[in-house]
Amino acid sequence: MLDIATYTDIGGRPRNEDTVRYTAKEGDRLCLVLADGLGGHGGGEQASSTAADSICRGWGGTADPEALKALVREANRRVLDIQTPQCAMKTTVTVLTLAGRCAVWAHAGDSRLYYFHNGALAFQTRDHSAAQLGVLLGDITPEQIRFHEDRSRVLRALGQDEELSVETGRQELDGGGHAFLLCSDGFWEYVLEPEMEKDLNSAAGPEDWLERMRWRLKKRIPENNDNNTAAAVWINER
Repeated sequence: MLDIATYTDIGGRPRNEDTVRYTAKEGDRLCLVLADGLGGHGGGEQASSTAADSICRGWGGTADPEALKALVREANRRVLDIQTPQCAMKTTVTVLTLAGRCAVWAHAGDSRLYYFHNGALAFQTRDHSAAQLGVLLGDITPEQIRFHEDRSRVLRALGQDEELSVETGRQELDGGGHAFLLCSDGFWEYVLEPEMEKDLNSAAGPEDWLERMRWRLKKRIPENNDNNTAAAVWINER
């Protein structure tokens, strides 16, 4: 059985350009989308909501990598369609689909997906950012991404190019406990992975998990902090 919790917070910005949406179907099937509009391009809130709504409406109830890629590329086309010469809006996107005992995800940009098995971090997506490229080149460590000077330089996003490269992943959910966390950079900048694990293992459910991590975030953020958004999914054995 699925337990789901989400939140979004404007932070210290004049508007919230993050969007989180989900749609569920019979049989514990789920499509969960988190998008973070890129504020420097204008129209970020419209870009993120357009992308999230497009994916949720188009989802047919499967957990299939190729079908999910097609949904994200269609969302990219929709964002491109609403751009104007004055507003080249763009957005990141991270999507999780669940069907049966299979999880499939896709992402473009620096919004992240984390997967935990039996309370331990088993996988996290890699950012499509200049700072992540620095990690791959060995110039910085993964821990240094959070406040690196190039961290906000996103190299892949919806609305950036007609031929969007979408990265996907797949996980069979056999045995034990499973949890997923989707979050924008305004969240993961301030909550470390070991803390995500600790709070997961202390929490009574996904809403409690998010609240424990938000408590950490609120102690650390500056006054002008970015929008911050997260979604948590727990998969409980029947």
